[in-house]
Amino acid sequence: MNKEVLFAQTLEQVRKTAKEQGNCISEEQVKEAFAELDLSNEQLQMVFDYLLKHKIGIGQPMDPDEFLTEEEKDYLQEYLDEVAALPTYSDGEKLAFSIAAMAGETDAQQRLIELHLADVAEIAKLYAGQGVLLEDLVGEGNLALSFGVTMLGSLEKPDEVEGMLGKMIMDAMEEYIAGHAENSKIDKRVEDKVNKVADKARELAEELHRKVTTEELMEETGITAKPVKLLAVRFSEQDWYAAFLAAYTGGMPRSDGDENDRVVWMDCEEALSRPDVPDLSKKLITAALSGGGLTPIDYAPQREKFGAMTFYAAEK
Repeated sequence: MNKEVLFAQTLEQVRKTAKEQGNCISEEQVKEAFAELDLSNEQLQMVFDYLLKHKIGIGQPMDPDEFLTEEEKDYLQEYLDEVAALPTYSDGEKLAFSIAAMAGETDAQQRLIELHLADVAEIAKLYAGQGVLLEDLVGEGNLALSFGVTMLGSLEKPDEVEGMLGKMIMDAMEEYIAGHAENSKIDKRVEDKVNKVADKARELAEELHRKVTTEELMEETGITAKPVKLLAVRFSEQDWYAAFLAAYTGGMPRSDGDENDRVVWMDCEEALSRPDVPDLSKKLITAALSGGGLTPIDYAPQREKFGAMTFYAAEK
């Protein structure tokens, strides 16, 4: 195994160990973990800086509340107030619940969920400030907890219950954060693709005005109109087209006997107020009226029809 791979694996293991220890790890543990790589003092300092950046305390835990916004603090307090209203149990009762839950008793599993709801909040604080909402982390943790209590039959001892549930909660939160980061990368790639298509559409706008838009509109609707500006670009993996804001110049609306069974010419304000105008058309009209350049807009029915990578680039 090369040093780069070993370093990455060791760093990940150090992070996991720190999480299991309440987001804290000692200098000795870090040095021991990286002993095989024989890091220099400067390289070790880079490791410590990385851990601190990820809110892992060296020698003593960092205060997770420091990384919470006021809104997150208010949410947690409300959540914990609700948890505090639940019944409390003695250590003996908690042990009995663990044993019964391991045997598959649903009532005991529900009691265990209630007992560990506060733990979910404490664990969520350890992951605060990593680009996701604290409320979402708590939600993911609660889902993992609800699932985890049904998986306790694989354990041999009841004192292993707390550790297993805690690990499942942390794993769920880490997976959620990682998934969010990956989605952000996808969003950036989509935005780049939108900008590329939009740039190309602008290059072709004049040609589309002259050769396509006017002729096709006349052929399909009986109306002649002057394209005013590029409104939006829809693109998918298969094709793309441009939509233009147009000004009426003449002709009588008519059906083409195919796609258009009825043609109505109206101004933007009327279109936005009419219930029979499609939702997507309203989105594009609103975007065009607000101005500000092309930007991606999401519209689920188009994804369902044209594929997952279907987006509109429309005026902001």
